[in-house]
Amino acid sequence: MEHQFGHGFVTSILLIAMHFALPPEQAWMGAGDHVAGLVLPDKFRGTEVEELTTLLRKKVVWHQPGSMDKEDAREVLYTLQSLVVAIDRELGIKDAGLGEFR
Repeated sequence: MEHQFGHGFVTSILLIAMHFALPPEQAWMGAGDHVAGLVLPDKFRGTEVEELTTLLRKKVVWHQPGSMDKEDAREVLYTLQSLVVAIDRELGIKDAGLGEFR
């Protein structure tokens, strides 16, 4: 089955992150389309990765355009950052982190 807006776990995270690399007023347009294709691998069920994936979905889907765009975008970026670190940790990288220069 072809997925117009991407499909997968890391693939969808990347596509969502690309939206939030834009200025907040532009970030929201179409970001929810990529949430539809976000698939949590069974490996991450019951972990922090699942919790953060659920939180990411909610933050993107529940956003009201024009209302708190900047603040909500900042929260999505924070959630994305936490999610990728949690993924690395679940994959066995015990000292995963974002570093101090980002």
